[in-house]
Amino acid sequence: MPGDTLDTAVAAAELPLDDPRALAAVSLIWREAHLLDARAYPEWDRLWAEGGEYVVPIDRDTTDFASRLNLVYDDDRMRRMRIERLTGGFSISAAAAARTVRSLSRFVVTGREEDALEIRSAQILVGYKREETFVLAADVTHRIVFGEGGARIHRKVVRLVNSEDTVTASGFLL
Repeated sequence: MPGDTLDTAVAAAELPLDDPRALAAVSLIWREAHLLDARAYPEWDRLWAEGGEYVVPIDRDTTDFASRLNLVYDDDRMRRMRIERLTGGFSISAAAAARTVRSLSRFVVTGREEDALEIRSAQILVGYKREETFVLAADVTHRIVFGEGGARIHRKVVRLVNSEDTVTASGFLL
């Protein structure tokens, strides 16, 4: 989590990434990035576990998302409403949707439970919208759960490097 000491971050980096669940989780995260860049939002929604949370906090150090102001704090219902706005063609976000290409790297397993893994990564997103190119950088934490249906996203927290700056309507999901 943000605010961790360097020693804690180094210790977390020592958890191996080479077990089959970690590899499945990273594959799921890469699949998610592909679907988001393709604007395949209904397919992206199917990657989520029931009760999953999609969070883009303003305060990079917070862990209490419910009591803080966030750019995005979506549960299942809100995530699906956001998808409807992006795909329905009736909102400014849908009418001027950005084209994106994202790259994910620096995968580190930071938590392990019997049925879940927490993985942190770095994301660089390049977007193009209204004849302008922009770059967004973020630290991303995924909580991936494993069950009968395979690996699913239970929580995704996108901590933008510039989260406290002015944010305009994006027309895409992070």
